[in-house]
Parts: sequence; structure tokens; C-alpha cells
Amino acid sequence: MKLKALAVALTLTAGVSLAGAQTSTWKLDSAHSSADFSIRHMGISNVHGHFGNITGTVTLDEKDITKSKVNATVDTTTVDTGNAQRDGHLKSPDFFDVAKFPTMTFVSKEITSKDGKLEMTGDLTMKGVTKTVTLDLDGPSAEMKDPKGVVHRGMSGTTSIHRADFGLNYGSGMLGDDVKVTLDVEMVKQ
Repeated sequence: MKLKALAVALTLTAGVSLAGAQTSTWKLDSAHSSADFSIRHMGISNVHGHFGNITGTVTLDEKDITKSKVNATVDTTTVDTGNAQRDGHLKSPDFFDVAKFPTMTFVSKEITSKDGKLEMTGDLTMKGVTKTVTLDLDGPSAEMKDPKGVVHRGMSGTTSIHRADFGLNYGSGMLGDDVKVTLDVEMVKQ
């Protein structure tokens, strides 16, 4: 009887080990990742900008990508629109208030696959406000090894957020209500 219980325990343990082998952990490569955005200005043109210094981890489930997880942090102090005066204003309490909120975070809750396209839903926290957002995903790419043998992959995501939902109300009438966001991330296998 004890041998049978031991055999069952070993079988279950082996099953857990095999299931665990299907996931891999990846670190976001800050030097090759960015969060880009655009917003309508006065209804006549688009202003573009980006954030750098994106950090975080991705747990990929190779067998079922919908079971993968993402946890990312964006350094709001890196906001750059190509105009120092505008960037200073964006860092002020009127917008991102980087002195009080130097980062924004995204934590995935669900990944779904519809008609061969992936969508990731998660909680975006910006300026102390957390809202659920959904990104259309492209990727993850195939694995690529760099000259040192380090394994990399890439992924992109797009969404649109309503800025007032996050307390970014300044400039109503001058600035569009919605911000288009594109994330391009490269990740390194751990």
C-alpha cells in the first residue's frame, strides 16, 4: 500500500515538473523597449511622445499563451515629446505629477485569443488611479539568440485610454480626450 502511494506521489510530482517546464520567465530589456503615445492637439494635429526605462517580467506559457502573465513598470520621469517646455509641463501636477508618481504600472489579468488575435486585459495604474485596459497584442516573436547566446523575444501592444479616467484632465478642449498607446518591448530569457 505504501509503495502504491509513493508511486502516485511520484507520478503527480513528475506531472508538476513537466507542466512547469512549459513556462519560461523573461525580463524586459529596458534599452530596447518603449511606450509611445499620441494625442490630438486642438483637433488639428497629433503630438507624439514616448517613455523609456520600462522594466518588468513576463511569464510565458508556451503550451497555452493565454496563461502567460505580464508585470511592467514605466518610469514617468522619462516622458519625451521632443520639446523641453512641454515635457516639463507633462511632468508637473497638471499631468503625470512625476514628483509624487514617478512610475506607472501594468499587471495583466487575462489574455484571450479571438480569431487568431491576442488581447491582454490588465490593471494600469497611473497617477494613483487604477483602471482596467485591454491591449491588442502582436507577438510574442520567435526566440532569437544574440552573439553572446542570450535568448531574446519581442512583443507589441496597442490600446487607447481615456485620459480623464486617470485624472489627466488638464487642457480639455485643447487636447483630445483619448490617448493612443503603443508598447514595443524586447525581453531576455532568464
